Amino acid sequence: MQYRQMGKTGYKVSEIGYGAWGIGGDWWAGGSDDEALKALHKSLDLGVNFIDTALAYGNGHSEKLIGKVLKERKEKIYIATKIPRKDVMRPVEPGTPISEAYPKEWIIECTEKSLKNLGVEKIDVQMFHFWTNEWIHNDDWKEAAAFLKAQGMIGAFGASINFPYNQEDNGIPAMEAGLFDVCEVVYNIYQQEPEEDIFKAALKHNVGIIARCPLDEGSLSGKITPDSIFPEGSFQDYYFRGERKQEVYDKARELQWLVDEGYASSLPEAALRFPLNQEAVSTIIVGMRSEKHVNANCQASDKGPLSEDVIKRLKAHRWPHDYWA
Repeated sequence: MQYRQMGKTGYKVSEIGYGAWGIGGDWWAGGSDDEALKALHKSLDLGVNFIDTALAYGNGHSEKLIGKVLKERKEKIYIATKIPRKDVMRPVEPGTPISEAYPKEWIIECTEKSLKNLGVEKIDVQMFHFWTNEWIHNDDWKEAAAFLKAQGMIGAFGASINFPYNQEDNGIPAMEAGLFDVCEVVYNIYQQEPEEDIFKAALKHNVGIIARCPLDEGSLSGKITPDSIFPEGSFQDYYFRGERKQEVYDKARELQWLVDEGYASSLPEAALRFPLNQEAVSTIIVGMRSEKHVNANCQASDKGPLSEDVIKRLKAHRWPHDYWA
């Protein structure tokens, strides 16, 4: 496992991080707490020292599972979590008052809940789960973030950037103003948009970047076929509804050259190594609900970035799509 500096935070984090949405249960069916705990421990054994979660993942269940693991480990493990909106759990619509989504008291209250769930005295990275640049001029959230830092309850503050990207929600004004220490963005072979502006701003202002969805919720695993069946009511059952399974199957086949020409041993490996070419990226979070996935995913770091020639060829595979809609 290789490590990188996370912007101005001073944290040195593993290139592969543990994405803990799936272990919260909720939309992700088919797993178990026992499997999740084993996978978490295995990832830490292999050098992972960064875990990303959120208060909304299973209504705190993901955080509580992580808390159980933290009690049994002695090494430093960096934890990032997120504050849900108070009004609704969805990306911000234009004109939404921050007083409804993130009142000052709510930011502090949610942080206190996460601290309790995790069983820690300090959260390394606290983020808004949703963000819009319209809120940058509001002072209440700035005061809340400053208070949490001053009290030693959090080390860094930032936001998970809305998807799909647009100039109204990219977080760049908050980076420029020194208000965000870390931002989390969707970045993978298909969704390369952050290269255009977010990564440039992050490097300029020394903001750490957490790259999420490196496997595009599974479509870059190459394992989804037109006949794949997901648990009814699960996130993937929704995400890959209709003709989408056929579509992602066809797209993945177009990337088979990565394996056939010897650039990677598997499509998931190539997908995880793709973000490593970006200097702005501090860590890549990937869901790992089983020890089998942990072993395979953690190896990507030691294999290093893909060659520049491969990265250039992958520009042709950009596929901006919004399956969340």
